[in-house]
Amino acid sequence: MGLKCGIVGLPNVGKSTLFNCLTNSKAQAANFPFCTIEPNLGVITVPDDRLTSLAEIVNPQKVIPTTVDIVDIAGLVKGASKGEGLGNQFLGNIRETDAIIHVLRCFDDPNVVHVDGSIDPIRDKEIIDTELQIKDLETVEKRLQKVEKAGKVGADKEAARLYEVYNILRDHLLKGQAARSAPLYDEQFELAEDLFLLTSKPVLYVCNVDEGSVKEENDYVKKVREAVKDENAEVLVLAAEIEAEINQLDSAEDRALFLEDMGLDEPGMNKLIRSAYKLLRLNTYFTAGEKEVRAWTITEGMTAPEAAGVIHTDFQKGFIKAEVIKYAEFIKHGSEQACREAGKLSLEGKNYVVDDGDVMHFKFNV
Repeated sequence: MGLKCGIVGLPNVGKSTLFNCLTNSKAQAANFPFCTIEPNLGVITVPDDRLTSLAEIVNPQKVIPTTVDIVDIAGLVKGASKGEGLGNQFLGNIRETDAIIHVLRCFDDPNVVHVDGSIDPIRDKEIIDTELQIKDLETVEKRLQKVEKAGKVGADKEAARLYEVYNILRDHLLKGQAARSAPLYDEQFELAEDLFLLTSKPVLYVCNVDEGSVKEENDYVKKVREAVKDENAEVLVLAAEIEAEINQLDSAEDRALFLEDMGLDEPGMNKLIRSAYKLLRLNTYFTAGEKEVRAWTITEGMTAPEAAGVIHTDFQKGFIKAEVIKYAEFIKHGSEQACREAGKLSLEGKNYVVDDGDVMHFKFNV
């Protein structure tokens, strides 16, 4: 799909450690600011029990999961919007992502330095928020200048609409609020899409905690939840150091025992990956045959021809119909043939909107 999440945060909050765990790569992680300078790009597998269940039924030659792109972006400091530190590079890298994973340090450790000398996740969050908002404000004000004259006169209806939207965004940003929470209608948000505002991107806050705060949230996490309650954003709690330890274990059995000892049902990384997938507004459909059972990534609201095009553009161009079995029915009846016999396979046309979990087979002619 070409969609990607960017991991952001101040220096030394655990971004690169999380990135290494997500991708099993070895992005440099060290105890000093600007450890990450160039953005690291990783492709991560999305854990999905449904794929495993389908494979157990079909017993294919190959099982292919779906993936998400993750970018580890250089740490930001106060003044980035004016070019301080790696500011311009950092902001440019964020602009190229589709969603933001904002890592906040929510643990005390005198051995890990903080760029501002103390632990305060709300302050850290506001530093990045402010820099992004300042950059967005510059963008909006430049565009306002272009449409102001025609927009005020009102003779140009399109300019008048844009003038209204830009003013709403400008006022909202001046109040220290993200563009994604501006009081705009859906149609107005669409008018602002070509601004590519940094604060319009969906965000997931990841609270990086110590081992003792994974199951019982500490005060830092509680403060974060309170601070973002009106942002329409998710909050995820995990311990990067624990995830790093899990990542170093060789066998699934060892990882399961480690999780059991920690009182956890699954690695925090799995939750983070699924959250990133959801953040990008992605869904999954499946193809299931003897050669392979495969998960395919689509965006929410895609029609059957668009979903077919994810496999190959010819499938979309020559789309005739789609055979669709709901995942629950496939599992219940145990095979495609049994679903056919039970009347649980439907033929869908060009206007069918694909549901998350659909098992599909496409008919096409090119």
